[in-house]
Amino acid sequence: MLSPRALRAHLLVARLAGTVATTRERSLSRYRMFAARDPRALIGLEPEYDWCFDELLQLMGQKCGVSADPARTSGQDVIDPDRTIAALDAFADRLATVAATGAPVLIGTGHPHRLLGFYAALAAGLSAAGCGVLTPAQGRSVDITTRFGVRTYNLDYVRGVALMREPGARAPRSEPGAHTHSPLPVRVALGAAADSGGPLPALVIGDHGWVCAAGQLGFEAIGLADSDDPAPFVGEAEGRVSVVVPLDDAVRSDYYRPLTRYVLNRACLSQ
Repeated sequence: MLSPRALRAHLLVARLAGTVATTRERSLSRYRMFAARDPRALIGLEPEYDWCFDELLQLMGQKCGVSADPARTSGQDVIDPDRTIAALDAFADRLATVAATGAPVLIGTGHPHRLLGFYAALAAGLSAAGCGVLTPAQGRSVDITTRFGVRTYNLDYVRGVALMREPGARAPRSEPGAHTHSPLPVRVALGAAADSGGPLPALVIGDHGWVCAAGQLGFEAIGLADSDDPAPFVGEAEGRVSVVVPLDDAVRSDYYRPLTRYVLNRACLSQ
């Protein structure tokens, strides 16, 4: 098993934690958007508390390790690797619990270019442990608002992981899916599962809107989030998201493999 010390070293070298590529300017902008309740920053969460900018900054300092000093307005964000490891431990423990019961899970990502391999390995491990990996609403069209206007995407599943594709894009190797923060895909998937009378997930695993919207609907949700996405961490603080792992969610896909091994080993899901 990869030791916490070795994992910590990898997080820093790969810039998954420590000094990350996410800029301070972008993070502060997203915090202000969230405080203004901009749907682009809420990504499916409806906060119970009226979070102001300063409170969000303090929260992100506690959850991620970013600077809580409002006077620091430029440069790169810093994510505390020890907070990342502690959250990965909690994340793995939730996987172990659901695997022990064989309960169904739903896995989805808005970062398929980077994180598909990470989530697919979790899907394989959970499936081998007897969990049903759900694939509701496969092929369903979803209209998502983007900076280019409303665009139609199709909900697809690759190796048990939900993602969005542009219509006509079908080859996973050449087109791994679209980047999106939208909460609509998980709402569509969960709605289809409920309408069909099929099983509902005991746990939703993912990022962006997959975690926030699932938690908002009352499903247990765990996932990954960057320092410029306050919504999952607010969801965790308010009790609607179980675990959020702070890390850079847009580095090279192979850099997540040690995290995959660490989580699967801790959860006793290694194949």
